[in-house]
Amino acid sequence: MKRKIHYGWIIVAVTFLTFLAVQGVRLSFGAFVQPWETEFSMDRGSISLISTLSFIVYGISQPLIGKLVDRLGARFILSCSTLLVGVSFVLTTMATQPWHLFILYGVVVSIGVGGASNVAATVVITNWFNKKRGLAFGIIEAGFGAGQMILVPGSLMLIQWLDWKATVVILGFFLAVIVFPIVLLLLRNHPSEKQVEPIGGVREEEETNTSPNSATFSNWSVFRMRPFWFLVLPFAICGFTTTGLMDTHLIPLSHDHGFSTSVTSAAVSLLAGFNIVGILLSGVIADRWSSRKFLFLLYVARALSLVILVHSHDPLLLLGFAILFGLVDFATVAPTQLLATQYFKRYSIGLMIGWLFLSHQVGSALGAYVPGLLYEQTGSYTVPLYMSIVILIVAAICNLFLPEPNKQRNDVKQAEAV
Repeated sequence: MKRKIHYGWIIVAVTFLTFLAVQGVRLSFGAFVQPWETEFSMDRGSISLISTLSFIVYGISQPLIGKLVDRLGARFILSCSTLLVGVSFVLTTMATQPWHLFILYGVVVSIGVGGASNVAATVVITNWFNKKRGLAFGIIEAGFGAGQMILVPGSLMLIQWLDWKATVVILGFFLAVIVFPIVLLLLRNHPSEKQVEPIGGVREEEETNTSPNSATFSNWSVFRMRPFWFLVLPFAICGFTTTGLMDTHLIPLSHDHGFSTSVTSAAVSLLAGFNIVGILLSGVIADRWSSRKFLFLLYVARALSLVILVHSHDPLLLLGFAILFGLVDFATVAPTQLLATQYFKRYSIGLMIGWLFLSHQVGSALGAYVPGLLYEQTGSYTVPLYMSIVILIVAAICNLFLPEPNKQRNDVKQAEAV
C-alpha cells in the first residue's frame, strides 16, 4: 500500500498558498507607485511614505499577533487576516484623496498582512514538525517568492491592459473568495486536531515549545541575551534591503534606468523565480549546516548583488542582479526562524518571532522611506544602494558573533535563573 501523506504537508501547502496570495499582494506595491502618482498627484516621497506607514503598522502588529496566535490559534489569525486584506484592498478603489490610501492601505491592509505573516506560520510549523522543520520553513517562505513571481508582474500587466482599480478588484476577490475559504477549511493548529503525531514524533522538550506555559519563564529576559540582538539587528537590515528597498523601489528604479515594462517584468519574474529556488535550498541547508555561517554568506552575497545593481544600465546586468539577489532574497528567513526556535524554545515562540519580525518591519519601513526621500533630493537611487551595501556587511559580521544553538543552553539557563 502506498504510504499516506502526513497532514503536516497539507498544513505546509495551505500556508504556502496563504503567503503566495497575501504577501504577493503586499509585494506588488511597487507596481502601483506610478499609477498612484498620476491618480492622486503625489510625488515619489509621499508614495514611499504610504509604504513606510504600512511597514510600521505591520511591524508593530507582530508581537501582538504573536500573543493572539498563542491564545486564538494560527488558523483563526491566518484566515481572518486573509479576508481582511482582500476586502480592504478592494476598498482602495473608492479612494479619492491621498489620505484615503494612507488609512486603507497603510493601516487596514497592513494589519491583515501582519496577521498572515511568519509569526503565525512559524508557530503552526513548529507544532507540526519536529523533523524537517527547516525544509518546511523553506517551503512556506517560498510562498513569498511565488507571490512575487506571479502577482507582481501580473499586476504590472493587468495595470497596463486594464487599470489599477480593476487590478485591485481582481486581487482582492482572489484573496476573499478563493484563498480565505481554503485556509479556514483546511488549516489546523496542532496535530492532535487530526489525531496524528507531528512529523518526527513527539518529543518531551518540544511539547512546550509553543505552549503558553512557556510564559513561566520571563519572556523579557531574552532582551538580556546576545543571540536575541544579533538576530534582530541583521534581520532589520534584511528588511531594509528587501521588502523595504527592493520591493518598493526596484520597479521605479528600473524605469528610471530606461528599461521597458517588459524588461522590468522579466527581471522581477527572474528574481522571484530564483527567490523560490534560494528559499527552498536555504531550508534544506539550514537543516544540515550551521545557520549562523549560512546567514553570513547570504548577507555577503546580497551586498555583492547590489554592487551589480548600481551599474545595471544594461539589461543583462539587471537580469544578472535579479538572479543573484533572488537566490539570497528571502533565503535568510528560514535559517533565522530556525535559530530563533532553537535559541528560545522555552519561551513563547509566537511572541519571540513577533519581536523578530517587528525588527524586520522597522527595517522595511526605513528601507521604503529613506531611499524615496534621498531620491527626491538627489534624483537617483545611488546613495541608498551604497548605504545598503555597507549595512549588509554589518549584518554579515553580526551573524559570526552568534553562538551555535547546541552551545546556547548555558546562556538560556542563566537567563531563566535571573
